[in-house]
Amino acid sequence: MVVIRLTRKGRTHRPVYTIVAADQRNKRDGRFLDKLGHYNPMGPDGANLSDVQAEKIKAWLDKGATLSATVSTLLKKNKIQL
Repeated sequence: MVVIRLTRKGRTHRPVYTIVAADQRNKRDGRFLDKLGHYNPMGPDGANLSDVQAEKIKAWLDKGATLSATVSTLLKKNKIQL
């Protein structure tokens, strides 16, 4: 099953996350299928989403992927329509 979720990057106490489509069985920071955007919680405006590719996310959802709870909340807070 494919899940759209966050992978953690960055350094200690300065996280940066990438929104990816990944197989549910893979590790959080392991292999993924597609990059779909970036999230920087430490940015100047708080919840900073950037480079979010809504068309690709919608395509993955049409193929049967599911959103993680965190990604779903981030998309709703930033008013990204799928």
